[in-house]
Amino acid sequence: MKTLKRESLLSPRPRDAHKGLFGHVLVVGGDYGMGGAVRMAGEAALRVGAGLVSVATRLEHVAGIIAGRPELMCHGVKSPKDLQKLLQRATVIALGPGLGQSMWSKKLFAALVKAKQPKILDADALNLLAQNPHKRKDWILTPHVGEAARLLNCSREKIQQDRLAAVKALQNKFGGVIILKGAGTLVLAAEVKICKAGNPGMASGGMGDVLTGVIAGLLAQGLDLAQAAEMGVCIHAMAGDLAAQERGERGLLAMDLMFYLQQYAN
Repeated sequence: MKTLKRESLLSPRPRDAHKGLFGHVLVVGGDYGMGGAVRMAGEAALRVGAGLVSVATRLEHVAGIIAGRPELMCHGVKSPKDLQKLLQRATVIALGPGLGQSMWSKKLFAALVKAKQPKILDADALNLLAQNPHKRKDWILTPHVGEAARLLNCSREKIQQDRLAAVKALQNKFGGVIILKGAGTLVLAAEVKICKAGNPGMASGGMGDVLTGVIAGLLAQGLDLAQAAEMGVCIHAMAGDLAAQERGERGLLAMDLMFYLQQYAN
């Protein structure tokens, strides 16, 4: 099994660059009480270089997200109909951070999995996929062990007993590129690679949302699914290591990675 290594797949930017060259990420999620998830994913996409990031979430979260990160274009959506104009502009979809499993969540999920754009599915998008399994080539799935167990309808213990078999089973069932998160994250595109970076301090809420945003931001800049998944996992883990080195593992927050993500993206 090959080890993921740090390598930049992003070319230096031309001096006459403009934001339209670097893609437009649409982050969808943030049901009641979970607006922070889409904010973190959206900021992570910006920090690794996406040209534009829109966030579609509950109306109640819009003001708070804009106050905290005004560079995000934040939209309150009530139904899939409200996504139509956003989808016309988006080049990449990040679906799942804070999405929940309400009727609102299920309707947005059902509409977006059919969209033509490449997608990253995380969190409750994976739990909803487990309830209605289907296979696609144009997505990246990012389950942790619990989500993987639900996707494969087995126990967490079985996943952990043979993570290599689990990541292969996930790709066989759902297609696309699979990222099985955890200590020694596995990435399966054409072959399985392992990430040896990362630390226990990253076992805290929001880290997966940040990873989703990182991968979406890389996809938006022209990397293919495999490249974005592999590079995204690597720089996310390395940013976590540098943050832990400077701040300590205990109490490490997902937002603490933002500065280091930008550093590694450059």
